[in-house]
Amino acid sequence: MALAQNITVIPARRKVGTQKSTERVQKTRVAAYCRVSTEFDEQESSYEVQVEHYTSFIEGKPDWTLAGVYADDGISGTNTRKRDEFNRMIADCEAGKIDMTSAPLSAERVPHSLR
Repeated sequence: MALAQNITVIPARRKVGTQKSTERVQKTRVAAYCRVSTEFDEQESSYEVQVEHYTSFIEGKPDWTLAGVYADDGISGTNTRKRDEFNRMIADCEAGKIDMTSAPLSAERVPHSLR
């Protein structure tokens, strides 16, 4: 039996016609992590920009909900021991409160020990 030469792939849709979904789709709980490594005044705006960026980015996704903003201000990136908010975020991930974390604006926001 010969197979058809032309195959058309029709992508699935969430709703077809007038069908109403009886299941409520849970939004992905996304957390934002922001960090500024020094306490210099010129970096304060970087911290504020990160918080604003992540908040608007996550809230702009219809399938996402903001699970929280975790922020360490003036903390070194050499390790995570003194980064209380980072550790709280990891604990919330492990407890099932967060489905996904936002990506850092740059690799410098990721702890050196995790690179």
